[in-house]
Amino acid sequence: MTAKHFINGTWYAAAKGGEIDVINPANERVFATIAAGTAEDVDRAVAAAKTAGQGAWVRTTGRERAVVLRAIASGLEAEQQALAELEVRDNGKPLPEALGDISDTIYCFNLYATYAEELDAKQDQPIAVPDDRFKTTVKYVPAGVAGLIVPWNYPLLMAAWKVAPALAAGCTLVLKPSEFTSLTALELARICETAGVPPGVVNVVTGYGAEAGARLSTHPDVRKLAFTGSIPTGIAVATAAAREIKSVSLELGGKSPIVVFDDADLEQVIEWVMFGIFWNQGQVCSATSRLIVQSGIAGRLVERLAEEAKKITIGDGMDAGVLLGPLVSRPQYDKVMGYIEVGKREASLVSGGQRPAGFNAGYFVEPTIFTGVAPEARIWKEEIFGPVLAVASFKTEEEALALANNTEFGLAAAVMTSDLDRAARIADRFEAGVVWINCSQPNFLEPPWGGMKKSGVGRELGTWGLMNFLEPKQITRYLSPDPWGWYLKG
Repeated sequence: MTAKHFINGTWYAAAKGGEIDVINPANERVFATIAAGTAEDVDRAVAAAKTAGQGAWVRTTGRERAVVLRAIASGLEAEQQALAELEVRDNGKPLPEALGDISDTIYCFNLYATYAEELDAKQDQPIAVPDDRFKTTVKYVPAGVAGLIVPWNYPLLMAAWKVAPALAAGCTLVLKPSEFTSLTALELARICETAGVPPGVVNVVTGYGAEAGARLSTHPDVRKLAFTGSIPTGIAVATAAAREIKSVSLELGGKSPIVVFDDADLEQVIEWVMFGIFWNQGQVCSATSRLIVQSGIAGRLVERLAEEAKKITIGDGMDAGVLLGPLVSRPQYDKVMGYIEVGKREASLVSGGQRPAGFNAGYFVEPTIFTGVAPEARIWKEEIFGPVLAVASFKTEEEALALANNTEFGLAAAVMTSDLDRAARIADRFEAGVVWINCSQPNFLEPPWGGMKKSGVGRELGTWGLMNFLEPKQITRYLSPDPWGWYLKG
């Protein structure tokens, strides 16, 4: 299988002929190739998007765009199983998780179809002003060509988080998926075409971030940049946006805490802590990778977590019963294993910490738990993006909050307690954009998603996500039959 760029409704090989191998992380075998896009490919895609943005698409109503968005959702639903299986081969996650991701993707397009319809009712709404000789209204117009750069941990779903609101707003776009997981993004382009998206409105360019991603970030005709990924790359994207005064939204990393008080239900705690760090192999930006547990129950909780972690079935995501698949790539595997070696010097390894026995191929890592982790430890401060849990204990509420907030990140945080007043206090004082009480990681598409501090700029999802791709335009009319008078009568 050789996958090409999708530009202006046509499939193109890379301008310079380069290709990138696509590797199944469960067995390290090449099963496809994608085009290695460069600046020339991005320039062609942006030109197509700019031309399409001057055509009929930008003049459609929200209701008309909703029809197309729902057609995309129907196309995804018709191919849900095949898309999920492709995602497993490309990313490594277990098939039930991939099926859930595609289901959420379908929901995302349907949700933004509804928001597109609702947008029509918001157009030309009057705004009260203190002079009745004037009438002021607000119109929401598309932001222009949108450059969308998405990561590899939720390949199709993360694309949908940006593509669906961009289309709902009436934008045209160029999508740059991760070089590790581009295949379902290309399938999305095909489905968009079948659903009636005009040529040039949706374009997908594959390739390395340093080449294709960098050019998309700096292209002068890209008016809006939306990026999800690491802090260093986010800084580069934001710097490029600043030079051109582009609108930018960034969803970056996290090192999220889960604070557990001694009155919490222990079995519920175990379930949510495990889910919060081992789901999707820990490759989740909001993963609650720092467990902050009250000292009275710390020993017992860590012991139980170690017992349960050893029961997790590891293997190829296509195999029935597998709960933990491989990491996405060799570089990610090497990074995580490097952090584990650091952790062995900084803290006490309770369980895991190595390649599972019997796996001679694939990027597999055991669920790993460290305890006695100091606040200055690297495994406490730095995002690992793997199935690695760092545990520290506390005595007082103030100490717990200090540990939780002492980080450069601020994406998410969780608290587990039966005292709902305390839960509310903690939630109010967490320095995070997403807060969970007595749970970890549930994510609905209607509320805003995004972080504080170095975890990002702006919010995605819900109507906040739609506003990312809209520009509010003030229109003020003079209603009086008389001249204004400042100049003529002044």
